[in-house]
This record gives sequence, C-alpha cells and structure tokens, in this order.
Amino acid sequence: MRYIPHTAEEVEQMLETIGVDSVDALFDCIPGPLRLGRALDLPEGASEPEVVREFEALAARNRDASGGGWFLGAGAYNHFTPSVVDAIASRSEFYTAYTPYQAEMSQGTLQTIFEWQTMMSSLTGLDVANASMYDGASAAAEAALMAMRMTRRSRVVCSEGLHPHYRDVVDTYLGGLDSVPASAPLSEGGRTDPASLSLDGDTACLVVQQPNFFGCVEDLTPLAEAAHAAGALLVVVVSEALSLALLESPGAAGADIVCGEAQSFGVPMGLGGPHLGFLACRARAVRQMPGRLVGETRDVHGQRGFVLTLSTREQHIRRERATSNICTNQGLCLLMATVYLSLLGRRGLRQLAEQNLAKAEYARSQVRATPGLELLFEAPSFNEFAVRVPGTGAAALERARQRGLVGGLDLAPHRPEPAVLVCTTESCRREEIDALVAALAGSRP
Repeated sequence: MRYIPHTAEEVEQMLETIGVDSVDALFDCIPGPLRLGRALDLPEGASEPEVVREFEALAARNRDASGGGWFLGAGAYNHFTPSVVDAIASRSEFYTAYTPYQAEMSQGTLQTIFEWQTMMSSLTGLDVANASMYDGASAAAEAALMAMRMTRRSRVVCSEGLHPHYRDVVDTYLGGLDSVPASAPLSEGGRTDPASLSLDGDTACLVVQQPNFFGCVEDLTPLAEAAHAAGALLVVVVSEALSLALLESPGAAGADIVCGEAQSFGVPMGLGGPHLGFLACRARAVRQMPGRLVGETRDVHGQRGFVLTLSTREQHIRRERATSNICTNQGLCLLMATVYLSLLGRRGLRQLAEQNLAKAEYARSQVRATPGLELLFEAPSFNEFAVRVPGTGAAALERARQRGLVGGLDLAPHRPEPAVLVCTTESCRREEIDALVAALAGSRP
C-alpha cells in the first residue's frame, strides 16, 4: 500500500458520499468512442529494487558531457560551471521561492533580477532587458509578436540561418494570427544576403540569428539598414549567449530587439532543459516588451528598493491589451546565470569567449588540413562551424562515437550535402579535437 493513495474502503466511502455506484460511473460523461476500452499495455508490478535497477539501466544508456569529448552544440552548450553557482542556487530560500508577486516580500529576488537585466542590457547593447523568458525559441517568437505590435504590420521575414527549432516555434506562434513567416536565403558564404531580402510595406521585422545556426557570424549592419529602410525592425536571436562577450553587440550594429538563450551562463544542459530565455530592446519599445520588468526606486527613507513595473501581462490587464501571456520568469535559472556572470565579470567572460574562439579556430585549421574534410562555409565563426564529411553525417558521427566522442549534429535534415555541425567550447581538449577530425575523415579507432 506504500504508493497507493487510497484504500478500497476509502474509495467506497467516496463513491457513497457523491452518490455513484463505481469509479467507472465517474466517466460516463465521456463518449464511448473516446475511451480506451482495454487495460493499459504495462508490465506487471515489480518490487522497488527491481524498478530502481530498471531505471538505472535506462539512465546508463545516456551519454553526458562530464566524460569529455563533447562537440554537440546547436542550441545547448557545454560550458564549465563553477561549483559556487550550484551552491548558491541550492540554498532553500532560493530554490523554494516562487514568482515575486509581492515586491516588499521579495527584495533579494527582485535585486537579482535587476542585476540580471543590467548585465544583459550591457551585453546586448540595448537600453533595457526583461526578467527572462522561458527559452530562446519562445523568446524569438515573442520578439516577432512585439515587432508586429510596434509596427502594426503582420509580415515576419526569418533568415534561413535561424535555428530550425526556433523557426518552428515562431511559425506556431504566428500561425494563430494567420501570419506565415517568409524566408530570407543565405548566400553561398553562409550569411544572410542583404541583396536577396524581400522586405515590403507589410514587413514588421527581419529575424536573424547571430552567429547563425551553421555557426557563421552575420554582418548585422547592412541587414539593419535594409530592415529600417523598409520601415521594419531588426530582431537578432542569439542561441550561444557567450558570443555576446566577444562579438560587436547587436545593439551597436543596429538591432532593435535582441533575444535568445542564456543557458551558456551557468545553467546545465540537463538533457533538454530547463533553459533561460532573454529579451532586450530599445527604450522606446519598453511598453511593448513581454514578460516581467524590475525597476529600482527609493523608499520614504531614501533607501534603495526594487519593484515590479510595467507588468502588462494577461494576469494584470485585459487580454486584448496584454503584451504576452508569459506567466513567470525562469527565476532559478536566472539566479544561476546572474551568479555566473558576477563571478566571471567583464574580463573573465571575454577571456572565456576568446578560449572558445581559439579552440574553434584550431579545429577549423585541422579540418582544412585533413583530406576528405571541408568547411561548409568559410565565413567567420565563434565556437561552432559546419564540416562537409565523406559518406553521410550519421556514419561520421558513428565513427566518432566509437572513439568515445559525441561528434556534433548531423545536418542531413537541414542541408543536402553530408555535413555535421561541430561545437568546440573551453571544455574540449586538443587531443579530443584531433581525434574528432580523424574520425570525421574516415579513420577508425
């Protein structure tokens, strides 16, 4: 009876109290064709030790990044997280706290969010950042909706360099508004081509990823000029937030909205989540910003305090006037990222970004020097790039797996030629890079 919530006697008492004969009678309101009509296809019950062994066997089939040789990126990045990040985030006053609805009760949480907003404004080069979003993909979709509200236009143009999963989420969000995003093609060099943009008087925004899905660093300035010439906004999506520490800030290049994924800042990959979205914009757009915003004020004694401000969500105002229906922010992930950024500081973050760039450049040089391999694009990159391989991408990654390496992402669903997307962070060692290049070229262990 350990895991059974109700005894047979308790069930009988419940049925008698509400006046029905059986548990099945509780579901009479469900039409017969919608019922399963049979028992679930589940194995017989097992003892607790047997169940534990089964779960352990399943867990052992997973490969995690702690063993080294991890070159998979494409939206989730393997960066080292100092132990103090987890130590602080694991304090009970943080991990048990819920959303700060009552500002006077949550000054510590609100200050953390305020510091996060300040740091993200600095990194993106824009005036204001919000208290985080659910993840990078939904942040991109919210940015598109924000641009539509600001311009009162309905057309969204997405670069083909936008992460395919992000594009799927944007399509889903806009599909409910009868707005189907258009595509902007990449040039042969792997960047969004300003000359091929189809921007018209109905275009609300151009959505570009930096660096893009294939790792190429976009030249944002001509894209911003083209968008603004059409009366549209430039939305820049960043899936590898560490790149903001090294590349020119999107705001300085002309971006109006910058959003994306900040998992790289001290948040573990976690086999898919949770992640940490962010969104920043220029001051003139702040009243159209989705999610939460924390502001600084002074109390009657002149002491510094923090408050939620401009809370224009469905829970606060009429739905038709709401800027979003985002219920909360990723508070615990935000705390981890804020602690991480505070520990590294401006110099440390840039040094870490330089390490990532240096290892990627070494890997790219090895690819160029290896017969059978070729860089898919020669455009500048940060820590991620695409490699054309012999045979198929799946076969190349299987050769890497035989060497104990997670070699990257097979680009078969996204490109016609056999290629893999490789990511080299500070966690990759030179001997692992050499082994990966050999495996991708066709060498077996």
